[in-house]
Amino acid sequence: MAVIARRAAFAEEAAEVEVLHATLEKMKSVRKKIEGSMTRLNESGRTVQEAIGPMYGNTQRLQTQTANIDRIMEAIEKIKEPLNMRDREERILRARPDRVGLQEYIASIDRTNQALRRLKTTNMRTNQQAIGELNGLLQVGIQHLEDFFRDILRQDSQPIEPLKQITTGGPYPKISSKRSDQLRTINQHIATYTAQHPQPGELSASAKVYAHERGQYIMLSLQNLATACKSTARKLDPNAVYKRGSNGIGSYAHGLLGMYTAEYDNICHVFSREQWPVILLATCQNSLVAFASTMRDLDAHVRENLFTDCFLAYEIVEVISHISLQLEERTGELKQPISDALKPVRETAKGSLATLLNDVRTRVQQTQSLPVDGGPIPLTTDVMTRLQLMTSYLAPLSSIMRSLGDGGWSTPNAGTSGSSIPTLKSFDVGADGKQLFAHYASDTIETLLSNLESRARVAIRNKGLQGVFIANNVCIVERMIRSSDLEPLISATMQPKLDAWRKKATQAYTDAWRECATHLIDQQFTSKAVRPPSTGAAVDSAAILKNLNSKDKEAIKDKFKNFNAMFDELAVKHKSYKMEADVRRALARDVQNYIQPLYDRFYGRYHEVDKGKGKYVKYDKQSMGAALSALA
Repeated sequence: MAVIARRAAFAEEAAEVEVLHATLEKMKSVRKKIEGSMTRLNESGRTVQEAIGPMYGNTQRLQTQTANIDRIMEAIEKIKEPLNMRDREERILRARPDRVGLQEYIASIDRTNQALRRLKTTNMRTNQQAIGELNGLLQVGIQHLEDFFRDILRQDSQPIEPLKQITTGGPYPKISSKRSDQLRTINQHIATYTAQHPQPGELSASAKVYAHERGQYIMLSLQNLATACKSTARKLDPNAVYKRGSNGIGSYAHGLLGMYTAEYDNICHVFSREQWPVILLATCQNSLVAFASTMRDLDAHVRENLFTDCFLAYEIVEVISHISLQLEERTGELKQPISDALKPVRETAKGSLATLLNDVRTRVQQTQSLPVDGGPIPLTTDVMTRLQLMTSYLAPLSSIMRSLGDGGWSTPNAGTSGSSIPTLKSFDVGADGKQLFAHYASDTIETLLSNLESRARVAIRNKGLQGVFIANNVCIVERMIRSSDLEPLISATMQPKLDAWRKKATQAYTDAWRECATHLIDQQFTSKAVRPPSTGAAVDSAAILKNLNSKDKEAIKDKFKNFNAMFDELAVKHKSYKMEADVRRALARDVQNYIQPLYDRFYGRYHEVDKGKGKYVKYDKQSMGAALSALA
């Protein structure tokens, strides 16, 4: 059974193998058929490729040619486009902006400018003519914009009279906001065109137009103020001293400040930040030239009338310096050109200090004669009045004196440009201006009194009269210091010097009285007689005279006679002298304090020499006191 079973299994497997062999044979037959089909297909593909290849190459070349033709057509259209738009834009640009409208006109310029840039990038010869035509058309458009820019400016550039703003404090007129916006828009487009054609160192076309039109407006508006400065400087009385505020320089300066600051605001609204300084300077140039000319004219007037009108120079320096600082704060510009214009007047003001000081010496020495009664001379009042007036100009004088340096006014030709090498003192910008003025005033008064003393020694032989003369002038100086703004400025430094001058004058005057007092000095020989009692004890005149011999008694009589004669003569002279009230009282007090004690002593010892007859002893103690008091 097992054998039968194996044989059955082998038979089944053999049958399966037979089936597989049959299937394999079929697959081989199919493969051969496929290979034959692939061979035939390859042959067919080669045949097709050989037939279609030339046709495909021709198609590609045709496609490339078509693309090239399309690009050429596009290029032709681009070339034709600027030429076509030129005609369209030319109609706009050859008209004026006010006819076609500013926005449309500017848009046309922008389109033209853009087309021009595109043409320039092609570098095609055929475009050169078109480039030239568009350039010319663009220039026409820019020129029309400039003209329109000018027309807009002129609408707000009619000259004004600044006196209205000066007196009322009202604002200075500015360009309206609507027109400023138009000007800014026009300027931006003109600046864009100018940037493509740069000219180093020059303003843009619109900036030039602005500077010219507004510059004329400012100059014409300030013209009357400049004329007023010159006319108010002239005086009917050539000897009249200038009064503060009587010249038109204050109005002129405020007009400059108002016009320039208003113009700066206009410029800031129209132009770009980097252009503000140069356009402001260009706009103000004409009016600055006129201002400098006015300063030169005023300087010439001051130099011709320096002793009366130096105060005008001080006022000009003060006013213009203040305006210059305000302009610098508001605009950051114009300080230097204004300082340059002020320079002639400032130099004259600096030189005036030395000139005025020298004038004091000259006028004293040129005085032909001094008062025979010892009275003061008008020069003293003139000099002190001048110093009093100077206190009204401390601000400019402080600046001037700081530039000269302490004592610089004593240098010959002080203040003239290039006259001396600057010293360390002249750079002491922190110096106290009031202190410098006090030194100058002190130098002036010292110069006056020392020269008066020298002149008095020559012109007045009487030493007492010399003392009266000096004392009178010192008194006027002191009184005019106390009664003015000079007192807080120079009193502390000047009073010790005045006291020294007063003492010197008093000594000169009392010298004659000292000579008179010599007659009240007697000789006492204590070895021959009992020493007289000291002051306060009773003195017996009769007893003293009893101890004298006849010769000594005669000498005492002569002393009384000589004293009386000299005293009366000096008293008469004293009353004949012209003295200031304070001087008379002071000198009388000094004389009394010196003579009275000596006379009382001499009288107490020797009044019995004429036994009350009054032949030799003219004054008793009471009458002498009254006579001395009457000197005041």
